[in-house]
Amino acid sequence: MRADAVQVTDMRPGQQEGDEADIRQLIADAQKHQFDVLELLKLHDDEAVIVNMAGRRVFGKAAFGEAMTQALSSSLRQVPATVAVDRVQFLSPDSALVSCRKTVQDLRPATERTALPGSEGVTSYVVVRQGKRWVIALAQTTAVRV
Repeated sequence: MRADAVQVTDMRPGQQEGDEADIRQLIADAQKHQFDVLELLKLHDDEAVIVNMAGRRVFGKAAFGEAMTQALSSSLRQVPATVAVDRVQFLSPDSALVSCRKTVQDLRPATERTALPGSEGVTSYVVVRQGKRWVIALAQTTAVRV
């Protein structure tokens, strides 16, 4: 085992694989619902912390909902993002770190475009199990130069 790897010893055989599939689906659902605030919020913990690519940080589902409603009432509604999961690393049976690559497309008319922090980024999620489902507890995106 690599020295930097996290070993989880109290999971049943096969549990980690099923959980990883569920976590990957959670991230896919977050992308799918990026323009539907109500559905997106269902995927997050009540105390979630979100840091977007521009560095804006919000605490809690209510503040995240307000920020998303505000953003989607602007031309940012025409700036979709795609996310590709690179790795799911279990920290415990009920928590995992999800490392992703994010690509942002600016589909706004040229006259409405404002500078974006970048078109590529890396996103890290901390996801936690709540009952039988996984939710996002933290999302942090950092712009990277390509």
